[in-house]
Amino acid sequence: MTTDIKMLFCVGLACVLTGVGTSAFIGKSHGGGKDDPVLQYVVNNSLREHPVLTKLRLRTLEDRSHRMMVASEQAQFMANLIKLINATKAIEIGMYTGYNALSMALAMPDSGRVVACEVVEQYIAVANTFFQEAGVESKIDVRQKLALITLNELIAAGEAGTYDFVFIDADKSNYDNYYEQSLQLIRKGGIIAIDNVLWSGNVVDPAPTDYTSQALDALNKKLHKDQRIELSMLTVGDGLTIAIKR
Repeated sequence: MTTDIKMLFCVGLACVLTGVGTSAFIGKSHGGGKDDPVLQYVVNNSLREHPVLTKLRLRTLEDRSHRMMVASEQAQFMANLIKLINATKAIEIGMYTGYNALSMALAMPDSGRVVACEVVEQYIAVANTFFQEAGVESKIDVRQKLALITLNELIAAGEAGTYDFVFIDADKSNYDNYYEQSLQLIRKGGIIAIDNVLWSGNVVDPAPTDYTSQALDALNKKLHKDQRIELSMLTVGDGLTIAIKR
């Protein structure tokens, strides 16, 4: 065995034993990846969080379902995408307590508009408090009904092809439907961001009874072949796909 091969073998063995480098997947800074030193380094050296976003994040962490919240580092990345494409119209499918909706609204000019889809009243109540505190409540249009209905209403209202950015983060069984509706609503060059596309790595080989992972895996494979979009899948948070409409 040559010296170079021995070195590679030893490095690989060390990675297996320590759990370092065994996967590109890290997780969310407030979830499964919160103890990862590399992820914490990223957060410590890149996160620039608005004070009201910080307060909302800490409030959401008190909720038993807090892992549903978009990671702060991921929300900041998407806010930068919004600034990059000068987005003024966005949709969030699955608002939860509003962290990412607030982040998007803050990234937009005063004329910006975020349509936020959420069905749980208690989440909306939390979100509205922080929207008001940040002074962006007029920029966020919360629709308390099924997202499929809201998206169809937007299409029927003649808003197809007018949105700059869509973020999909609701029930995974409907992801494909949300994607197709979003493609109608987004303009050419607009971005559809899809969350949880790695699902803690379970999409790699979904179990026969893991219907969520199966649905996500099917969508991932569909997007890979979809010539209507440009595509990148990122190991950000629980996996984030960026689809740019051609």
